[in-house]
Amino acid sequence: MLHCCIFLCGAALMIIELTGSRILAPFLGTSLVVWTSLIGIILASLSLGAWWGGLLADRRPQPSLLGRIVLLAAWATAAIGLSKTWILEALQNTGGLHAVAIVATVVLFAPAAVLLGMVPPFAVRICLHDREQGGRIAGGLYAVSTIGSIVGTFLAGFVLIAWVGSTAILFITAAVLALASWMADPEGKSLKAASIALFLLALYFFRQQDLWLARQGFFDRDTPYNRVLVYTSREEGSGRLTREMVTGPQGRQSAMYLDDPVALALPYTRFYRLLEYYRPDARRMLVLGGGGYSFPKYALAHYPDLRIDVVELDPGITALARSHFGLTEHPRLRIVEEDARTFLRKVEQPYDVILCDVFNSHYSIPFHLVTIEAVRLLGAALRPDGVILVNLLAAPEGGSSRFYKTLRGTFAAEFPAIHAYAVADPAAPRLWQNIILAAGRTAPTHASDDPILRDLLEHRLPAPDGTWPPFTDEYAPVDRLLGEFLPWPAPKGQRDS
Repeated sequence: MLHCCIFLCGAALMIIELTGSRILAPFLGTSLVVWTSLIGIILASLSLGAWWGGLLADRRPQPSLLGRIVLLAAWATAAIGLSKTWILEALQNTGGLHAVAIVATVVLFAPAAVLLGMVPPFAVRICLHDREQGGRIAGGLYAVSTIGSIVGTFLAGFVLIAWVGSTAILFITAAVLALASWMADPEGKSLKAASIALFLLALYFFRQQDLWLARQGFFDRDTPYNRVLVYTSREEGSGRLTREMVTGPQGRQSAMYLDDPVALALPYTRFYRLLEYYRPDARRMLVLGGGGYSFPKYALAHYPDLRIDVVELDPGITALARSHFGLTEHPRLRIVEEDARTFLRKVEQPYDVILCDVFNSHYSIPFHLVTIEAVRLLGAALRPDGVILVNLLAAPEGGSSRFYKTLRGTFAAEFPAIHAYAVADPAAPRLWQNIILAAGRTAPTHASDDPILRDLLEHRLPAPDGTWPPFTDEYAPVDRLLGEFLPWPAPKGQRDS
């Protein structure tokens, strides 16, 4: 029974760690900073727990004490589910991202990790009756714990997170740990049974709360790659009802007017109409990043000769677009569930227009899609007279402009014609906002007769001074360039991604 306890504790630890990334994502993002904080703090907590557990085990090598330690770990796990939202909301705006990520991880996950780290050395001491067999006993128990961690890793990554909500996972894990405490010490059954009952009751309560929120139009979903919030809001100024999708902090990934599902609700998506200026005769368009499929829906309704391929890595995002954002089947629309760079390697027929909308937020940039190697793949997938439109978040000038300028330099290394458009205000060069980067091998020289296009073209930014070396697969310090000068939280501006 003790070996089963060790196995379950090892599995629970990795389930908590992987679920932790989903818990932090809506408030802090999924950047390298967040992952580093999560992994580093949990490893530090395990080290502290191993030292503390070994110390206690030498003093009181009793199964009853081990059972209480595991039961405390169960309650610490349940406490994450009960407190995560208000703790993260309180911490989100209190300092720099590095500090906030570390403090949030310590407060939420360190207690459970320390307690679970105490279990293996404690179990070794309980089983150590013959010192001549000490190495075999310790090795066997640590092997069981590691196997449990492996099972927990694959169970969380392949099954639980994709099919069960983050809060539900925590309460289920807490109930499993309460069962593991009984395996470590069969005494005190009533307390452990009561704990399991309370954890399952909390699971039921939160499930009912999710159902109630869904009836009010608020959905919190864990997909294979994201934690996604969908809710109803009102547009500032007009008061029009919108349905919004959020996958990261301080920004909206998609939005849709409830009274006009095809219209472009977010300002940056309206700048994708620049394709009418750069390639008015476009017949094939590739969209990297589906989200709520705002522009593909608009394009299908307004460009009758345009065929569209959308590459969206996350099938859960596409499912939400179908259920909540009016996405339907269309003979001119093809959806591919694949990583964008993997898809680009297989393109056989080039496109007239490529839209890149794959940056979930300013702290969740997939670096492999901004390097010169990725840009060359984009170039190979584009017709000689085609255009690439890239949505990013930055300031045109100042410290917060370094990512924009480096990305512009990366595209300039492959495409001689580069334009950039500030979505919110081109006259405010230090305003952090959406920027649309237009890249091609040739640039139009004609003026536009369309007043809407003329207005968009007036948002063009001047080329930045200096030269900016491109991102490469070998060196792409995206997180550093975004976080070094950008305050946390990000300054107010146009924060749609």
